[in-house]
Amino acid sequence: MRILVVDDEKLLVKGIIFNLEHEGYEAEGCYDGEDAVRLARDSHYDLIILDLMMPKIDGLEACRRIREFSSVPIIMLTARSEDTDKLIGFEYGADDYVTKPFNIMELKVRIRAILRRVGAQGQRAPVELLCLGSIQLNLAERSASANGRSVDLTAKEFDLMELLMRNLGRVYTRESLLNIVWGYEYPGDIRTVDVHVRRLREKLEKNPARPEYLLTKWGVGYYCKADANQGNT
Repeated sequence: MRILVVDDEKLLVKGIIFNLEHEGYEAEGCYDGEDAVRLARDSHYDLIILDLMMPKIDGLEACRRIREFSSVPIIMLTARSEDTDKLIGFEYGADDYVTKPFNIMELKVRIRAILRRVGAQGQRAPVELLCLGSIQLNLAERSASANGRSVDLTAKEFDLMELLMRNLGRVYTRESLLNIVWGYEYPGDIRTVDVHVRRLREKLEKNPARPEYLLTKWGVGYYCKADANQGNT
């Protein structure tokens, strides 16, 4: 697996690369947002670790530009710890967030969790389609389509939609979705789930303001309902 590490702190980049290579990953680094976008466009990576505060363009803008052409998993690094900063990162397409200073073991755990979920361990998954109305998820290719067009989903968006489509009618609380989809006892704000659901509706629903498939059980959580004609709950 190839991982790109992007941070303007060169010693930090070298340290992360050293630890990743020790784990068997192929890693390389760069030091500003513009190079990150260029490398992400020109090369294949299984995951990108992207710092928030960088020269030329910051991590949020780099993340936004990468999302225009790639759904590669992105972990944001930042010295900020405010929940609003994390929510903005998720809005721009980040899959996870690590606040500096961090323990390298925590970063490794999060990397493994994301790669495990996107099938980056080299195991061939059986071809399987999940269908819900006009929405299709191809589990082998990790691809999605809706209303007859291809849709780019981030790793966490795909995992969240897959879980709900596999369990039609089952309502999940925000807390349970954080723990199941993020793969560990996630310490973040439960509004993270709301951000991802809103983005999924914008990408998959014909009318995100009146969703047919990805529904809300008010006061409880979210679910997918096979019979779209029954509407929202």
